[in-house]
Amino acid sequence: MILNKENAEMELKKAEVSNPGDWVKHSYYVALACETITAHTDDLSKDLAYCYGLLHDIGRYPGRTSEKHLIDGYRYCMNLGWDKAAQICISHAFMIQDIHTSIGTFDVSKEDYTFMEQFVKNAVYDDYDRLVQLCDSLALPTGFCILEKRFVDVTMRYGFHPYTIARWKKILAIKDYFDEKCHCSIYELLPGIIENSMR
Repeated sequence: MILNKENAEMELKKAEVSNPGDWVKHSYYVALACETITAHTDDLSKDLAYCYGLLHDIGRYPGRTSEKHLIDGYRYCMNLGWDKAAQICISHAFMIQDIHTSIGTFDVSKEDYTFMEQFVKNAVYDDYDRLVQLCDSLALPTGFCILEKRFVDVTMRYGFHPYTIARWKKILAIKDYFDEKCHCSIYELLPGIIENSMR
């Protein structure tokens, strides 16, 4: 199946039927952030960026899980022939390329953990991986938000971990990178970001 916006949206709608929840609205805002930021770059496809953002959490389709959603999403997209989207289903959670920096619970088999550990270690990240990592931290189910708002949101739900601050620093560095690519602060590109961050 060709990866395009129509097919990606169709798959997300199927996943929503299977497991409705705020994760779907979050995914749409991640996709919109990816598309909007990419439109201000010279070398990235805004359509592909939208698809990657939309599908990054597709592994939540079976129900409520922790890190299992990463490998479930990988397999879901691989079955459709969407290799890069599959990679991002895992890579979006590891802005630091080390599985031990996870803030979630590895509710997976020993074999799946070993696979993910090696996958993260050996993956070659590009700007699409980095973009989804960034936009995942710019999107609440209610809209766009500044990074610090999302940092607090995630920490309140998952707790403070040994790599929490290092993960924050990495995302802030990725923001700086995309600020340079866009020749402006990405915050200027995302409508309602200040208002939504104040809620």
